[in-house]
Amino acid sequence: MTTQNRKAEERQARRNLILNGALSVFKENGIDGATMEHIASKAGFGTASLYYYFPKKEDVFSAIMLKGWHQLWDSCEDTIISKNSPKEKFLTILNIIANHILKERNLYSFLFTAPQHSIQFETEPWKEFQGKLYKTLENLLEEGMTLGEFPKIDSNLLFKAIGGSFHGILLMGNNQKSLSRENIEGLFSRLLSTSISPHE
Repeated sequence: MTTQNRKAEERQARRNLILNGALSVFKENGIDGATMEHIASKAGFGTASLYYYFPKKEDVFSAIMLKGWHQLWDSCEDTIISKNSPKEKFLTILNIIANHILKERNLYSFLFTAPQHSIQFETEPWKEFQGKLYKTLENLLEEGMTLGEFPKIDSNLLFKAIGGSFHGILLMGNNQKSLSRENIEGLFSRLLSTSISPHE
């Protein structure tokens, strides 16, 4: 490994420590109540070192959101462009997301339930990946309904079932380390049958 590569890895490791510390601070105090000093202390850095990586707390929040949504999109991209059926793609994507949740619970519980705040962001780069992923899932649902792979019901209600699936995954015990594609299909099917009524 070259010196340049080693330094880049060290910078990324320090950046990850900051983001992990900030996650705890944001969850404890909200975004409005968080301070750069508190984030630095939680991450084990001096405040001056934190400012080297992030000029303000809004940038830290944005980096957390971008990391999570970009990671999900990258993980799902091969499935999205595959030649599998809409249902198979849809359930595989849910499976990928579920296992990310189980692997990094703190990050994804924050991602899906980010606290309300009064801060106005100049840019929200994570929304590009969030929007693409949600739109892809919506399109796969619609294609699957057209082909008879899913019941013909309101896609908004199906998204509520997806949200219920993720919430259920977050509530699973820490001993649950992964879920299979079959686990996800069973969970999603149960939520569909118990919480959503098909249109007449």
